[in-house]
Amino acid sequence: MIRVVLVDDQELMRVGFRMVLGAQDDMEVVGEAGNGRDAIKLAEDLRPDVVLMDVRMPVLDGVEATKAITEAGTSKVLVMTTFDLDEYALSALRNGASGFLLKDTPPGHLVSALRSVASGDAVVSPSVTRRLLDRFLGPGGGELRDASVLDVLTEREREVLVLMAQGLSNTEIARKLFLSEATVKTHVGRVLAKLELRDRVQAVVLAYETGLVRPGDV
Repeated sequence: MIRVVLVDDQELMRVGFRMVLGAQDDMEVVGEAGNGRDAIKLAEDLRPDVVLMDVRMPVLDGVEATKAITEAGTSKVLVMTTFDLDEYALSALRNGASGFLLKDTPPGHLVSALRSVASGDAVVSPSVTRRLLDRFLGPGGGELRDASVLDVLTEREREVLVLMAQGLSNTEIARKLFLSEATVKTHVGRVLAKLELRDRVQAVVLAYETGLVRPGDV
């Protein structure tokens, strides 16, 4: 059973999410909060598998709450945002979120995303994630990190990281590089381990921050 905490300052949003998740045989909503401070307390007390987190809230926003929850290691966080070009969403990813969804995401996609995050994967939307990164890690988006951090990767692992950052799934990477999907999964795991990254989202952000992939690359 996947235990979920809903965090949104709009009660109607929480009601809608609760109805969707309550209809699933493998999910249970164990708590709700209307601000980030209460979300942190619930995560500490209930230790849910996933916190579905809004970003713009009173008292304490979802970015700070995400950082506190992921640093404590109590739960994984899946961020919700209203706009696909939301600076808060990228900040949440940098602070430990395992991905983000738009609030108008179809119910089936929401359920699938929660299952993915609960299983240890990350939700990286090829289109929305790329637009966020293009906007906030592009020209004028901040200084690049020292790319020497990538020197631990083999040439093949760097290729895989580039394709991950371009939004390709393991299946698509396998097809492009003429590899088996199992081999790609192994390469992805090695990339994360060598770079000491928690998940695919952090790998994508790092690829942009080091200049390995630049906005507009295809």
